[in-house]
Amino acid sequence: MKGHKRNVDILVLSDIHLGTYGCRAKELLQYLKSVNPKQIVLNGDIIDIWQFSKRYWPKSHMKVVKHLMGWASKGKKVYYITGNHDEMLRKFAGLKMGSLQIVNKLVLDLPDNKKAWIFHGDVFDVTMQHSKWLAKLGAIGYDSLILLNSFVNFISEKIFRQGKLSLSKKIKNSVKSAVKFINNFEQTSADIGIMNQYDYVVCGHIHQPEMREISNSNGSIMYLNSGDWIENLSALEFQNGEWTLYRYDKSHFSEILVEEEEFNDSILFSNLLHEFNLMKAI
Repeated sequence: MKGHKRNVDILVLSDIHLGTYGCRAKELLQYLKSVNPKQIVLNGDIIDIWQFSKRYWPKSHMKVVKHLMGWASKGKKVYYITGNHDEMLRKFAGLKMGSLQIVNKLVLDLPDNKKAWIFHGDVFDVTMQHSKWLAKLGAIGYDSLILLNSFVNFISEKIFRQGKLSLSKKIKNSVKSAVKFINNFEQTSADIGIMNQYDYVVCGHIHQPEMREISNSNGSIMYLNSGDWIENLSALEFQNGEWTLYRYDKSHFSEILVEEEEFNDSILFSNLLHEFNLMKAI
């Protein structure tokens, strides 16, 4: 993909979780530099404010923020939809900063008079609604599992020459309650979308990339989920009137990650941390 950027009408990213050990920021940066979107939808949990700490903020994480803000500074429309891990931003819903806008949900008009209803999806999570402390504890456990997964994959690839595996995926796929939750989440999203006569419902939150038609007695709708940038490394792209689900493949990129950019990471990080502290105080 050297020197070539794919044009995309709409790019949807969610569940990046910048500021956590599991975030695959380097791979995401490769992908971001390979596309040229007209509109960007950041569908929640972009920066993990729950676990945000000045003790862990790699340069690659800051470069992702810088790249996204660079798009906004060039006039590209950027919607930041709030999620549960960045829920403190919800008090700023409606705020516009140039071409960047913070919202809680979004309806986009698409070609052929079609409409896409976009929201993060945590409103359907009973744990989030009634036991937030339990959800936060689960987030910490999930991050620890991702760290363990990284170590297991290192051993698997370097010593046993085997492919990567996802411990969290195996756990989710083997636990009936988790599978049931995902199915209920998708059906509930689709039901509400159908009731409101939308053509597409676009979510994040459950780290489960998907693109399929869901029906009920009142009609049908295309359900879309952008997945995440911890396990699945996925995104949604809309181009030429069609949605596609992108999945990162390192073989599509050169070994050299990206060109080094000169900017003061420490100053940018200090400013970002200061802004978060101000948000918490409000």
